Amino acid sequence: MWKELHPLGRHPGTGGYRRYAWTPADLECRAWFRAQAEARGLACETDRNGNQWAWHGDPAAGGAVVTGSHLDSVPEGGAYDGPLGVLAAFAAYDELRGRGVAFARPLALVNFADEEGARFGLSCVGSRLAAGVLTRDAAHALRDADGVSLPRAMEAAGQDPEALGPDPERLARVGAFVELHIEQGRALALGERDTPVGVASAIWPHGRWRFEFHGEANHAGTTLLEDRRDPMLTYANTVLAARKKARLAGALATFGKVAVEPNGVNAVPSRVSGWLDSRAPDQGTLESVVAEIERAAAERGTRDGVEVRVVTESSTPVVEFDHALRDRIAARLGGAPVLPTGAGHDAGILSAAVPTAMLFVRNPTGVSHSPAESAGEDDCVAGVTALADVLEDLLV
Repeated sequence: MWKELHPLGRHPGTGGYRRYAWTPADLECRAWFRAQAEARGLACETDRNGNQWAWHGDPAAGGAVVTGSHLDSVPEGGAYDGPLGVLAAFAAYDELRGRGVAFARPLALVNFADEEGARFGLSCVGSRLAAGVLTRDAAHALRDADGVSLPRAMEAAGQDPEALGPDPERLARVGAFVELHIEQGRALALGERDTPVGVASAIWPHGRWRFEFHGEANHAGTTLLEDRRDPMLTYANTVLAARKKARLAGALATFGKVAVEPNGVNAVPSRVSGWLDSRAPDQGTLESVVAEIERAAAERGTRDGVEVRVVTESSTPVVEFDHALRDRIAARLGGAPVLPTGAGHDAGILSAAVPTAMLFVRNPTGVSHSPAESAGEDDCVAGVTALADVLEDLLV
């Protein structure tokens, strides 16, 4: 399976992946998922929000156990973030069939659409829509950097964007969702905890904010420094302030995307837009850190003659995974370590609607969202075995 999936959407120059939602690379991955399902005799369907489901048993029976993840990527992403969970789902299903497990419930393997949000700027679009967290109108308003709307992109891929929306009937048939994912960090590789598989306890609250800095375009070679209203200076100071505020609060803050207008080498910019990603152990800390970053931006903007505007693009509260399911899984895996994560996932979005849990596979370097992301083959196999053990416990 790795050999077939590996080249899809891989950029030859960087070795990273560009599997953006509803692009040819994503459609190739979706075709791969469908082929894997059909090869196993699983009934494959695409729901109203573009999520793919492969079923063993009658979906209408209710109480289904679901596992899977996503196949799309961030810009220049790694091979494991998302795909490992989908491959592990198929491999765990093969393992269960090899054990001769008699399924007392339906089992579904799933590939959620547009989890990373790399193209339209909002993460977990497929699961947000299904859970009713994202409305159809809000989804229809999403645009990529070229101005292409989500509905237009879906139509080009053969999907019906008018069908987008909450899917409570489908989610009501799910008894539990377990997502396996490469660890995004290296807690499982440290010290006495050094072990191939862990269990998630919670997802930190997190969000994305667009900071807009409006100044005045001018000539870089003729405009005196004291006459400038340079938004780049305000932006740069805000980046440094974000690092400091997050460090002092034990949180995380990252400006990872920036757009400059008019973007000329010999021009003082008229506008800079920077996107902040911030995460913290609790909601109060997150709100405090973001407020302090906004305040620092506004204060510097006043000094620079730059107007600062901040728009919240997404906000996700803390997710405590279902305690009973989490504890059951940890016990089934012989007391596997239980640890939180700062990364968002489809499992976190769905947790408000169905009991959810997550398994993490050890990441020896902790690198994620990068071509350097990796996991050892033995650890991946251990993850598959652990997932199969958990599914067997839930299915019989």
